Amino acid sequence: MDEDGYLYFVGRTDDIIKSRGEKISPLEVETVLYGIQGIREAVVLGMPDPLLGQAVIAFVSVMEAGEALSEGLIKKMCGEKLEAFMVPKQVTILPELPKNANNKADKKALAAMLSNLSWDIAS
Repeated sequence: MDEDGYLYFVGRTDDIIKSRGEKISPLEVETVLYGIQGIREAVVLGMPDPLLGQAVIAFVSVMEAGEALSEGLIKKMCGEKLEAFMVPKQVTILPELPKNANNKADKKALAAMLSNLSWDIAS
């Protein structure tokens, strides 16, 4: 609300990833990830990137430790269903995604992990 009493609805800025001048819905990318056999959970976040604005980053957990899914295979499968700018630049496979108090994937904990991960935008 401003000083004149007008309300402004600005929405949630964390839901949309802006990369290469395009707006990307994390939910749309997550839907494709969930369509890949063997993926149990998926979370997509935007990571600040000096070249892209934000890079699309995915965290996934797989059904079983022995699943034959790799970062490259997941990115390739995403590329078959998504526009190139929507394909995650990095896919991190975790045994289990961290959970919040509501037993949902903890996006804040995953975002904190981003600073500890090394990744190459060219890959």
